[in-house]
Amino acid sequence: MNAAPADQIRLLDVQNLDVRLTQLAHRRNNLPELDELQTLEADLTQQRDLLVAAQTEESDTSREQTKAEQDVDQVRQRAARDQKRLDSGAVSSPKDLENLQRELASLAKRQADLEDVVLEVMERREAAQERVRELTERVAAIQAKADDAAARRDAAFAEIDAEAATVTKERDLTVADLPEALVTLYDRIRAKSGGVGAARLYQRRCEGCRLELNITEVNDVRAAAADAVVRCENCGRILVRTPDSGL
Repeated sequence: MNAAPADQIRLLDVQNLDVRLTQLAHRRNNLPELDELQTLEADLTQQRDLLVAAQTEESDTSREQTKAEQDVDQVRQRAARDQKRLDSGAVSSPKDLENLQRELASLAKRQADLEDVVLEVMERREAAQERVRELTERVAAIQAKADDAAARRDAAFAEIDAEAATVTKERDLTVADLPEALVTLYDRIRAKSGGVGAARLYQRRCEGCRLELNITEVNDVRAAAADAVVRCENCGRILVRTPDSGL
């Protein structure tokens, strides 16, 4: 393939722009905010799960407390009715009086036991409520950090994308002035060679693979026509000759 020496040198400009685009893509994909967000989101998920568990426990103990208080109220009402019967003098039979008094004593013990249950449930509910408050604050704090990291990430994305758009436009303008066949060859080599399709020959060394050409390779390049597109024998990249090639 043949291409004007000036076009081959312009190919180095395209390569530099492609390197810049690769660097920008790498920077975009490796922003510290991305790792920060990943860590925060994992922590946020864990804390939210703990919060849901605490809220469920608080809800369960609330229902349990209501049920226990209702049980106490039922026993209290029954005891009140029995005490009213006892105080009214309507029960005259000694046996019935004895049974009523025994039932009142049993109800009093039952009420005391149920009140202990209420207190125990209340303590568990208060502990659950405090846990909900703590976890709610923790989730809010982590969410605030995540929001800040996301804002910094988005700002960095916008900056990188704007620069990438500028570089891409410059590349398109540069490529438009080059022979299509040369650009096609360059793009094909670049895709196979780690993003580098053209390299300068500097002091008999290929700047693509960093290897120095042997004497036979130097003679071959020296003998090639000025518009011949030569390739590095070691890495296959397009070798662009300049006054500093050492030929």
